[in-house]
Amino acid sequence: MNTTQLIYLVFSGVILLALVLDLGLLSKKNKEIGIKTALIQTFFWVLLSLAFCGFIWYERGRTDAVQYLSAYLLEWSLSIDNIFVFIIIFTFFQVKPVNYSRVLLMGILMAIVFRIIFISIGSELVARFHWIMYVFGGMLVYTGIKLYAAKEEASFDPETSWAFRFMKKYFRTTTEEPHGKFMLKIDGKTYLTKLSMVVFMLGLIDIVFAIDSIPAVFSIIPDPSDKLLIYSSNIFAVLGLRSLFFLLKGAANKFDYLQQGIAIVLLFIGAKMLVEKWIQVPVAASLMVIVVSIGGSILYSIFRSSATTGSDADAKQE
Repeated sequence: MNTTQLIYLVFSGVILLALVLDLGLLSKKNKEIGIKTALIQTFFWVLLSLAFCGFIWYERGRTDAVQYLSAYLLEWSLSIDNIFVFIIIFTFFQVKPVNYSRVLLMGILMAIVFRIIFISIGSELVARFHWIMYVFGGMLVYTGIKLYAAKEEASFDPETSWAFRFMKKYFRTTTEEPHGKFMLKIDGKTYLTKLSMVVFMLGLIDIVFAIDSIPAVFSIIPDPSDKLLIYSSNIFAVLGLRSLFFLLKGAANKFDYLQQGIAIVLLFIGAKMLVEKWIQVPVAASLMVIVVSIGGSILYSIFRSSATTGSDADAKQE
């Protein structure tokens, strides 16, 4: 057994064990997850991801470990933006908090399947047509400029989204109270409930996010044959989405400048892909840009939110 096969084996075992632990010990059916439990779960997934990074460092060296960590942090930071869309979808379908955990888990498992498919296709395209990296880079630069120039993030309307229209057109759906069920029998016919519709929407919407995130990862891990680092960084980041959702669902309006931080990351990654033939940007530099941009935008958002709250309180006192 070579090193790559060993890492694949360890990665598969860790993911299976973590899912069993998460489902069996940290999550209970029909139980609302509070901030404390969400914090424990978030630490669990982050520490597990960092432990796997240490394992990669031990087996394959510092360079691969830094690539994995950079790709993981990139996917993790881009996932934060996904969560705010998830919150809108849950609110639109009036999903009860006790059903959040199961619905999120199924949606995230669907997202993992889509990610594996996208990564496989993307790796094959990059291996056969290296020029496609410039196309990916141009897409990321365009997305970054568009996101940064927007005065405020466009409001996502589930009812007008392509995913919602697709389900309404090709599936039988019902808005009746699901009582925790994903399918209901009505007059002898099977209908998808609101919970199933949310699961499908989470999975389908992730396809849109993958169009930006997967090309971005190829800029961090340019070797298309090294799918291990791409798969592991993506899957660890996606699996942590559920606990992150419960941490952030009450703070959706407190990260006003996050989109600017994400935009800067996308601009940097896109530009890096466009100039790679002439300028080689170290992976460590990419890691630094990701950490500073996302961390800085979050901290600045919190600072501005606190300052605004303080100003409003002073105004009321006067």
